[in-house]
Amino acid sequence: MSVSAELQSTIDAMVQKGKGILAADESSPTIAKRFKSIAVESTEENRRAYRSLVLGTPGLGDFVSGVILFEETLGQRSEGGTLLPQVCVAQGIVPGIKVDKGKGPMPESPKDEITYGLDGLKERLLGYKEQGARFAKWRNVYHIGHALPSRLAIDANAEVLARYAAICQAEGVVPIVEPEVLIDGEHSIDKCARVTEAVLHEVFHALHRHGVLLEHMLLKPNMVIPGKENGTPASAEEVAEKTVRVLKRTVPAAVPSINFLSGGLSSEDATEFLNAMNQLPGNPWELSFSYGRALQEHALKAWSGQPTQVQAAQDALLKRARLNGAARSGSYSRAMESE
Repeated sequence: MSVSAELQSTIDAMVQKGKGILAADESSPTIAKRFKSIAVESTEENRRAYRSLVLGTPGLGDFVSGVILFEETLGQRSEGGTLLPQVCVAQGIVPGIKVDKGKGPMPESPKDEITYGLDGLKERLLGYKEQGARFAKWRNVYHIGHALPSRLAIDANAEVLARYAAICQAEGVVPIVEPEVLIDGEHSIDKCARVTEAVLHEVFHALHRHGVLLEHMLLKPNMVIPGKENGTPASAEEVAEKTVRVLKRTVPAAVPSINFLSGGLSSEDATEFLNAMNQLPGNPWELSFSYGRALQEHALKAWSGQPTQVQAAQDALLKRARLNGAARSGSYSRAMESE
């Protein structure tokens, strides 16, 4: 199979009506924090047990077409001894892999951040493919504040994302490009819209310079929302209108799917906002989800490290996946939460 055919095959499997992507790629510090919230120690066995529970949820493949895994998970096995990427495949879910190596201060603008991990990426991708990964994900973040993000941060992060995406496509791996404008701060929804528009403009300029084929990538952006310390919540209709307006100004129609991150939103708000966007007419792309905490939060609490609670946790996960599947067609309502 040619590289182009390989990429298209993965896109076809990942971009399906009524389905989205599960982000299960929490780094070691992040999953330790999530486990601490339920009084569970973050041991290798506990992480394996929890991820086996999540990926083995019966029916998950009805609403999830891809799952982003952490490197550790590629080599872990289910209770029955099956490698976890193969558990995904058995459900019709495409396994993928987080490939960035975290973030840190930008040398010339230390209040901004840059993401690491380009060195050796090609070689790592070859190993990940052997372990079953067919797509990759890379996250860069942008802070909103006084004079933030700087022009340097916008330009440098776009260049990193484009280099990553080009390396992935050369190896037959579909890249998910994730430029996240963070929710932290007191900024207004309009300030978020201006920053998100500037970020996405530069990202797509960089992708073009690096020869990235837009048909063979996915975009994972933030929604346009006010900062969490702003104090003035936005309605689902306002979030949808302002987010889609920014996307139409910046994202070419050749991109097959836009899979939003939840970025600190509640599980219910993340679903409602996506639903409102899919009720707007004339969107040239699929508008979908790539949620981590917003899909897993209820399941994690239901599990709480107890083997007897696996069924309850899987039921909670499947419910959230089903509700987000409904949001993909604009058919979700808050009343469905209590069904």
